[in-house]
Amino acid sequence: MAKLQGFEFWRKTLKEARYVVAPMVDQSELAWRLLSRRHGAQLCYTPMLHAQVFVRDANYRRENLYNEVCEEDSPLIAQFCANDPEVFLQAALLAQDYCDAIDLNLGCPQMIAKRGHYGVFLQDEWDLLEKMVSLANEKLKVPITCKIRVFKEVEKTVRYAQMLENAGCQLLTVHGRTKDQKGAMTGIASWEHIKAVRQAVNIPVFANGNIQHLSDVERCIQETGVQGVMSAEGNLHNPALFEGRSPPVWEMAEEYLEVVKRYPPCTLSYVRAHLFKLWHHTLQIHQDLREELAKVKTLEGLADVSKQLRLRCQVQTGNILSNIQASVLKKTVCQKRALEDCESADTLSKNKQKKRSRNPKKNFCPEQKRKFVFYFPLQGNKCVFSLCRGCCKKKAYKEVADCPSHGLRFKTKAEKRKAEEKEQAERSTTEVERSDHIPQPLQDSRRELEEPRLLL
Repeated sequence: MAKLQGFEFWRKTLKEARYVVAPMVDQSELAWRLLSRRHGAQLCYTPMLHAQVFVRDANYRRENLYNEVCEEDSPLIAQFCANDPEVFLQAALLAQDYCDAIDLNLGCPQMIAKRGHYGVFLQDEWDLLEKMVSLANEKLKVPITCKIRVFKEVEKTVRYAQMLENAGCQLLTVHGRTKDQKGAMTGIASWEHIKAVRQAVNIPVFANGNIQHLSDVERCIQETGVQGVMSAEGNLHNPALFEGRSPPVWEMAEEYLEVVKRYPPCTLSYVRAHLFKLWHHTLQIHQDLREELAKVKTLEGLADVSKQLRLRCQVQTGNILSNIQASVLKKTVCQKRALEDCESADTLSKNKQKKRSRNPKKNFCPEQKRKFVFYFPLQGNKCVFSLCRGCCKKKAYKEVADCPSHGLRFKTKAEKRKAEEKEQAERSTTEVERSDHIPQPLQDSRRELEEPRLLL
């Protein structure tokens, strides 16, 4: 049968998967994948496998892929890290009968990837990547996919994605963070880059980054137009993320431990790491159980610590609910007793009993009556001095200030008065200067006219 490609591969083999569990080193093992599938995940990846070790070590192949074959665990994509086309091809040939596609990891930003020269540290070696993808696409009977990180420049990211598509990549997962966005510098993933890639290529695209709730998934699909959304950290903290719910932690922990017992073997360190993630917030409070969880050496010991954490949480939750209920009940009883005591006919005066006879609904209980409390001075909501109008007026007058809230314009009036005085002074000065330039005969005649005349 011909190998399916692009959208046909996504529709028929992957069954149009939208909710995807990311490949996670030592974390996306069989038991966790099955738990995630029970709660809405439609496609899972294996943990990242080292191609060179996979080729030379038969035990590594059995422990990480061959022994984890399960009918319920489908569809499944096996991910490899590699930097040599021939080694990558050999590893993929050994794995292709146990999965639905082979993924090339081009997104791991960790220091171990830098030392091993794989993951995101190959993103500048386009000739090498083109050869690796094209050779695998030519020789494998299953499709080849890639998981990448973005460059800072949108245009370069788009060209990078188009190069991988032309080389033979049939599905592309885009993590919207750059190589340097990790650890304390993780930051927010750029959906703008993912959207640009989706619009530029003709193969299915999965988005990765900023996914903590089901609402994030739907929003990401709507904003970027991708075919599916991949979750890593969000899934580790809540494997029911794709169901759109957040069940009690102990419910997920107990179900995971049950799956581990049903589908052995599972490395103890994997189970311990998952319990630390699930119980993360609770372990910040119960430090003694945190230390015990780190020390136990058996699966039964891990289950026992998880059970103790559950009991403590339930007791704490029960105490809180009991206190709330008791408080509400006590308040209700006190109010009822106060009303009965206050309205007892024996305690009412004759005058009040007459009023009650005229108005049976009349209430004489002081606790139930409406209380009028007078506060002074009242503070103005928008007063520049945060005072009542009377105090504001005194302060504004003293400091020559305005308060629009109380309609006080002391400063404005003072400035207006100064302006008028200044204008009048300038006008007088102008008249004096003008009189200085009048000729002497005219000045004499003007002076004679201005002098009062004596009536003879």
